[in-house]
Amino acid sequence: MEKRKLGFWEIWNMSFGFLGIQMGFALQNANASRILQTFGADVHHLSWFWIIAPLMGLIVQPIIGHYSDKTWTKLGRRRPYFLIGAILASIGLVLMPQAEIFISVLPALWVGAGMLMIMDASFNIAMEPFRALVGDNLRDDQKTSGFSIQTVLIGIGAVVGSWLPYALANWFGISNDGGGGVPPNLIWSFIIGAIVLIISILVTVFTTDEYSPEELKRFADEKAHLEEIETEEESGGLVSIVNDFKKMPITMKQLAWVQFFSWFGLFGMWVFTTPAIAQHIYGLDANDSHSKAFNEAGDWVGIIFGVYNLVSAIMAFFLPAISKKIGRKQTHALALLIGGLGLISIYFATDKYFLIGSMIAVGVAWASILSMPYAMLAGAIHPLKMGIYMGIFNFFIVIPQIINALIGGPIVKYFYNGQAIYSLIIAGVSFLIAAVLSMKVNDISEVKQTT
Repeated sequence: MEKRKLGFWEIWNMSFGFLGIQMGFALQNANASRILQTFGADVHHLSWFWIIAPLMGLIVQPIIGHYSDKTWTKLGRRRPYFLIGAILASIGLVLMPQAEIFISVLPALWVGAGMLMIMDASFNIAMEPFRALVGDNLRDDQKTSGFSIQTVLIGIGAVVGSWLPYALANWFGISNDGGGGVPPNLIWSFIIGAIVLIISILVTVFTTDEYSPEELKRFADEKAHLEEIETEEESGGLVSIVNDFKKMPITMKQLAWVQFFSWFGLFGMWVFTTPAIAQHIYGLDANDSHSKAFNEAGDWVGIIFGVYNLVSAIMAFFLPAISKKIGRKQTHALALLIGGLGLISIYFATDKYFLIGSMIAVGVAWASILSMPYAMLAGAIHPLKMGIYMGIFNFFIVIPQIINALIGGPIVKYFYNGQAIYSLIIAGVSFLIAAVLSMKVNDISEVKQTT
């Protein structure tokens, strides 16, 4: 028995919810640092607040992956999880920039950090099942295209989310001057993001069918391996997760190091771009977080983040053809090389427009990071373990972010003399290391397809 080949629009609808998830994620990535600085966070402590994001991923994704593998309801196995995640994330999006309304109960900074935690936990609840859903529903020869289409939707959502504060301020006349607080254009951007998130998730929920556990069992290639999996599932959840971690495929182990350096670099970029650009391009003090110029710098960071996401959406259309021509790991290595050089080039920027070119290069890498590792991994995973292994794979995304979160701020303060631009250079170097490691990956499913 073989899975049905899906049409373009079926794959599109299956991943459409990622548009809303990434719109909310982009709003968070581009603006959380300046919101927290507005509430009183010091630039050297920003990475410590951001540790919430990878920590939630480390805790939530493997658990969600394990239990979504074992779930079956009227909504299927994956859809209940990303629906619940979307609802919770929307609440966090609405409340984070408005944390000051709770100031009579708790300091705004504490509430803002708490809402960041809710958003990150909820995004992780929603994202992991989406990755697994593509692995569940698509045949091996469609998985590269499936993850690429997912990347297109991620890019579209991220562009809208990144550009929205700038657009509301400059095209719709909503003020970007908060008078010492969070500006109105940012508050409205987060509210709009919450609405889009819910709508996009509902599109996927009501247009996508899932294979039942019985059907997925029939797709298993090796009966002996299937019986081994069924025996393991009789043990407790935590024991099962630990056992699966020990028995991860060799391809997954190799990709782990690629992911480590890729996401170490991405985390540094997300956390420190706003203060770096405010200092390096706008000539502001690192903690000058209440001025109109700082908010203009923050809005421009949203624009250039939108650029890299737009480029990733475009590149995603070409990745299947490129990878078919030169191979998936070679495609990923080349993309990471381009992205690494783009990040390093920010140091040499003479004005804010130079940054557009830098972020075009980052967008090439981002497109590949969102698709190639998952396409290589999905072909090496047993169908009944798709959820748990996608969750475990997230370890190698969140652990480097946690490490960067712990050491990033102190390094900026004590080694970079408060100059956040050097964190972006290190991010670029991390991409270059990941590119080298990508060439060592054994892409099992690609070998199968060519033999």
